[in-house]
Amino acid sequence: MTDGHEGGASGGWDPAHHALRDLVMAATVRIHRTGVGYAPEESGEFLGSGFFVAPSWVLTCAHVIDGGEEGEVTVVYQPGPFEEPCAVPGKVAATLPERVDHPVPGNWPAPDLALVRLREPVDHECVYVSERPMPHYAAGRVFYAGWTSYQGRPEILDGYLTVHGTIGGWSSGVQMRVGDNDLPSGVSGGPVIDPVRGEVVGVLKSRAANGSGGTSIGFERLRTLPTAPGERRHDLYRHGLRHHDPYQQDLYQSVCHAHDRYHRDRQQPTDSGRPTWTDLQADLGARPGRTLTPDERAELLGRLADLPPPDSTRGLLDILHSLPNFRLPNLSPAPRGWRDGLGALYENVRNDGALRLVTEYAMRVMTAERPVTPFVLDAEQALWEWIKQAATRLDSEYRSELARRRAQHLGDRSRERTGRDRGEHRAAGPAGEQGREHPRGTARDRSVLLEVERLAWNRDHCDWSVAVVRADGEATRLDDGTGAPLADLAARVAQPLAEAFRRCDEPGRPVPLLAALPHLLLDLPVDEWRLRPGADPLGVERPVVVRCKDRDQLPGEDDWYGGDHSDAGFPDGGHPDSGFPAGGHPDSGFPDSAFPDPGFADGFGDVDEEEAVRRDRWRRVHAVRERAENRARAEILDCDDAVRRPVSDVAALRGLAPGTVPVLCRQGDARYPDDATALGRIVRAGYGVVLWRRWSRQTDSVCGEFHRGTRMTVYQVDGAWELPESVHRLRKQVREGLTEAFWAKGIALLYDDPHQPLPGAGDLLRAP
Repeated sequence: MTDGHEGGASGGWDPAHHALRDLVMAATVRIHRTGVGYAPEESGEFLGSGFFVAPSWVLTCAHVIDGGEEGEVTVVYQPGPFEEPCAVPGKVAATLPERVDHPVPGNWPAPDLALVRLREPVDHECVYVSERPMPHYAAGRVFYAGWTSYQGRPEILDGYLTVHGTIGGWSSGVQMRVGDNDLPSGVSGGPVIDPVRGEVVGVLKSRAANGSGGTSIGFERLRTLPTAPGERRHDLYRHGLRHHDPYQQDLYQSVCHAHDRYHRDRQQPTDSGRPTWTDLQADLGARPGRTLTPDERAELLGRLADLPPPDSTRGLLDILHSLPNFRLPNLSPAPRGWRDGLGALYENVRNDGALRLVTEYAMRVMTAERPVTPFVLDAEQALWEWIKQAATRLDSEYRSELARRRAQHLGDRSRERTGRDRGEHRAAGPAGEQGREHPRGTARDRSVLLEVERLAWNRDHCDWSVAVVRADGEATRLDDGTGAPLADLAARVAQPLAEAFRRCDEPGRPVPLLAALPHLLLDLPVDEWRLRPGADPLGVERPVVVRCKDRDQLPGEDDWYGGDHSDAGFPDGGHPDSGFPAGGHPDSGFPDSAFPDPGFADGFGDVDEEEAVRRDRWRRVHAVRERAENRARAEILDCDDAVRRPVSDVAALRGLAPGTVPVLCRQGDARYPDDATALGRIVRAGYGVVLWRRWSRQTDSVCGEFHRGTRMTVYQVDGAWELPESVHRLRKQVREGLTEAFWAKGIALLYDDPHQPLPGAGDLLRAP
């Protein structure tokens, strides 16, 4: 429990809280099934509660709308205590999770959220939703509201709940535990409010099976909503649209921008005379970020919402990390919109620098790179007016610096607009952007690493971790797990992977996924996993390549000829992929790619002969060859004119030409006892780039096409550094139904850079 400036879910009952209660109840709705002859005053077909989070948008629980018919529901709301209820049709726009195959009543998986879009425009109240990153509490009280059926009629109820902590810890399904009050059936989906700050912090998710109370899920979990297919946001602005299309673009940004513009506009003079959330927050004595008044905060958020949203989470995080004297904690889910970035400042800044930091953040948002349109220029000017007014409380030297930066920004905008008018602006679309440089530190300099470690005592289970890795090798662990069944691994890692991708992706430039697997699992079909039902496979969404995690357990010289290699613990195995310097190689001059530069070595220093061979092979297949005869070449190792043959031993594999890229046509066609270790033997022989396809009987008919296709693919690239993108492109073409690419169905790529050691010296990356 804290004071009115720093907030902490306490409680009180005074005129300000009476006004808060009225606003909450006016925005709280009940949700019904659709049906002919439905009467709003009756509780038939009642599903649960929800609340208006933005004009024409209702937030509720996914399990509430599960009873709707094909996503169609009826939303009933009551504008005031003496007004008749109104019914309006609604359409479910999104749910988290998107689908639950076998729901268990009372145990719907988190986050259990749904957004419903009204099909008709109506006038209604909207709640104010906290912009803070994770507004959970260990103690105190929260206010709630919801609808229930009482004696056959719908009744709205409200009350206070005591906070008892959280469930879920650091997981994406973290929930706030609340109790000391009865929660009848139907209130699920209703708002949970911090009565000290006067803002919604969550959604009632469930009620306790035994005893009072239940759980609440935070609004910030909506940040995990996927971006719908459609044009890029900046392209929409380039075409002159002021606000991106909420039905085809980023639903989270659409709802949040509409929310913030609503509360900004509600502060304008009107004839209604209704109190506003900003008014009552001022009456409550709230002080957002310990520096802004509620009115200043509403105005700032509204002006930020007039700008295009961040082009990516990565870009927003770069802005936050660049702020002086500010350290952003590792939040999950990470901030996604301008309002999230502002909220992150509130809880992680010292009191004496809060206003300067907020002003600096607004300045950097204003000067962020975006296409120039008249609407953008107007929005930037409006934001500058807010900055200029807020800076009057700061010293004159800083105000002068802001003015200089504003003048420089105007000059840049003027030149960019002049170039656009002359037809010199860069082409739209990810494939046509000519003028945009992607600096170091953006998505192209990062990768997402999935590490899997098979359990020695239970070979069907594994430990795993997900991390974001920079080009310099620095890794940030996001999540990990132990004892996961291999059959369930894709589902276990879907949420952490989605969060990692969202942190790193740039529009049109998805970050690559590196799957570090033990050699007996190198064929694990990670590229075929999906983050959610109905989504494209990961290998279609982004480059997905494989790395070998257990080089110390690779098959030795004499271990190729069969037998059970399930334990794979050879004492004379290869060296761990760690401890070797990435330096010592000049700039290769290669074009930028989504992967680190291959790293040419002038000499191998103290590394042993086996590692020297590995690095030499890596160098040769990555060299740009001016003469055709010097290009890297694909070598089919397990198939000869559609006849299956065993893969050679390690010594024979080492005898292949230095520029060879090994190819397996029938990986998984286990006709020989040594097939399980074929990929491991190839890696042991020094190859860091290997292509294969997962064999099935249905692929026999295109065996020759696969041979031809892989040879052409390897031959046509300027160096092996292009193969990850080439394989990604092939997977997309297969998905799109391009007949000429069907030979590549099931294609996989090992891309194991000896100059980029896996973090943790071969150990599974874990939390400190």
